[in-house]
Amino acid sequence: MDKAHLVKMIEQGEGISVEFKKSRMQLNKDVFKSVCAFMNRNGGHLFLGVEDNGNIAGIDESAVASVFNSFVTAVNNPQKLFPTFYLSPQVVDFDGRKVIYVFIPESSQVHRVAGKIFDRNDDGDFDVTDNASHVTQLYIRKQTTYSENTIYPYARIQDLRADLIERVRIRAKSESGGSHPWFEMDDEMLLKSAQLYKKDL
Repeated sequence: MDKAHLVKMIEQGEGISVEFKKSRMQLNKDVFKSVCAFMNRNGGHLFLGVEDNGNIAGIDESAVASVFNSFVTAVNNPQKLFPTFYLSPQVVDFDGRKVIYVFIPESSQVHRVAGKIFDRNDDGDFDVTDNASHVTQLYIRKQTTYSENTIYPYARIQDLRADLIERVRIRAKSESGGSHPWFEMDDEMLLKSAQLYKKDL
C-alpha cells in the first residue's frame, strides 16, 4: 500500500478497522488481542510505532528488526495465536521514523490468543470468550461465509496443485525476509498449519 494512503489512515485515527500500538522498543503486550479481534471481525490495519493520538513516533532504530521478528514468530506460534495465521508486515519509513504496518484480513476461522477469543468494536478489542451467544454467532458467521469450512470427504493431497503450494511456500519465505516455518514443511504439514487440512470427526 502506498505511503500517502497509510498517512491518510493514520490521520483519520483509530477505529473499528485501524489500531495503533506504540511499540517503541518491543511489541506491546496487547498487540495480539488486536490481531485476533481483527481476524474474528472484518479485518483491519495495524500500525506499530504510532501512538494512540496518531503521532508517528516510530520504532527505535535498534529495535525494528527485533519487533518485526517477534511479531512474525508469534503469529506462527499456536501457543500464542490459534489457529496460526500468515501475515506480511512491512517496514515503512516516515521521514526517518520506522513504522511496521500490517494488513490483517478477516479470517475464515475463529481465532484465540492465549486461549481467549477477542472481537472488535469501535476502536477496542473485547474478550468475548465467556459470552456463549456472541461466540456462537461468530462461528455461525464464519461457517456460512467461507468454503474453507466445507468438508470435502473425497479430496486427497494428490488432487491439489503442488505447484501452487510451492509458490505459497516461496512467497512466504520471501516476504518473511528469508525464513519462514512453511519452507521447512512438507505439503501436508503446510496445509495443516494454514488450517486447510484437518480431520472433522
